[in-house]
Amino acid sequence: MGAAKADLDWRGEPLAAHIARVLQTAVTGPVIAVAAPDQVVPVLPAGVELTRDRVAEQGPLRGVEAGLLALGDRADAVFVASVDAPLLHPVFVAALLDALGPDDDLLVPAAQGFRHPLTAAWRTSTLPVVTAALAEGVAGPGYLFDRVQTRFLDEAALLALPGVRDADPRLDSLRNANTPEEFAALVP
Repeated sequence: MGAAKADLDWRGEPLAAHIARVLQTAVTGPVIAVAAPDQVVPVLPAGVELTRDRVAEQGPLRGVEAGLLALGDRADAVFVASVDAPLLHPVFVAALLDALGPDDDLLVPAAQGFRHPLTAAWRTSTLPVVTAALAEGVAGPGYLFDRVQTRFLDEAALLALPGVRDADPRLDSLRNANTPEEFAALVP
């Protein structure tokens, strides 16, 4: 990207602050931001808790673990969001959390040609499986799909969730940016 994604300017505020605000709008429980051990973090909205990965540069699953550890027993489920999805919509977040069934450990969008475990609803009970995967050297969350009860929602199922078709008809919540060009294409 050429710069820390968390620091990218999104309508006058750092992208990390924007994502945190979206999540604060969507959920009633705590919002936890996860950073690398030595990462300089932009100012986050009041009430957002900051935690850090226990080990640097071990991929997104390490960040999920850090967030779940920081949350503890304060929630049964969480919405995992990466910092590089500026079009994430609070209605999408709330709808996915509401759709998480009692037998689901992960509720993962499978749309636009990809599975999106970093824009998904997770049960906090997945923490032991996450920690075990990390101990095996696994860095990506896709490893969990066959190890926990995972349900995938395709585009039609996502758009059928209450409010999503009206709030996010193109499922822009799933669009992320990994290059400056991709980020520029998302900026309105």
